Amino acid sequence: MRLSRPLRALVVVDGTDLHHDLLGASSALRDIVLEGGVVADRAVGADRFVDPLPVTAEADVYVLYRSSTHLAPEQQAALSAAVAAGKGLVVLHSSNLFGFEEGGIDADQVAYELVGSRYVSHGDAGSEGTYTVRVRGGHPVTAHMADFVIEDEYYVIECRDDVTVLADRTTPEGGTQPIVYVREHGEGRVVYVALGHDMRAWGSPHFRQVVRQAVLWAGGVGLDAVASWSTRFPLGNGRFIGPDGGAPA
Repeated sequence: MRLSRPLRALVVVDGTDLHHDLLGASSALRDIVLEGGVVADRAVGADRFVDPLPVTAEADVYVLYRSSTHLAPEQQAALSAAVAAGKGLVVLHSSNLFGFEEGGIDADQVAYELVGSRYVSHGDAGSEGTYTVRVRGGHPVTAHMADFVIEDEYYVIECRDDVTVLADRTTPEGGTQPIVYVREHGEGRVVYVALGHDMRAWGSPHFRQVVRQAVLWAGGVGLDAVASWSTRFPLGNGRFIGPDGGAPA
């Protein structure tokens, strides 16, 4: 099934691959976006937002996977302006590493206000484990999804007040931590997904579904279209991921 209008996404990776496989992420994320029927390209580096060549300027949605504590002021300003003007933005995993360089959070304030959160730590439970993600329905990003279990890094994040949380997890201490949230930025839409450290997450059908639906929503695709085909994984195999437990389509 096809979208009624073309939608283009650009997967942008940035930073060092010391802790995250940026090359692997770019390939996996491009495949995930393509599963949703969206045209997808890959790119490296946040400078492209400052000097947007056609592949950047023509994209409807940016899928951002960063592994760096540095985002230059001009890069922050350009990306914020593009989203405010109507671009969609899907921010994954460590892409909210703000406030760790000289100047602290003030130096990253533009990016923090755009994304809506910043990474704080892995928490007391260590860097990774297996845990349940609780899904809140009623939004296109999490439509047709139920609670699921995933093996991935634990993230503790600090969120702004203007985010709407769509999925969370219970911490070992009994608190909650956001996993997926959305916010609006000017004319644009922003989705943050805390998941996605490595192939264990990238291969999860639940992660793949939420990323596909995040791209569609950020790009302005309505819930009726999401209901018709984004629940399929892989696209066209006639099975659904959701409360029905994989019943045939």
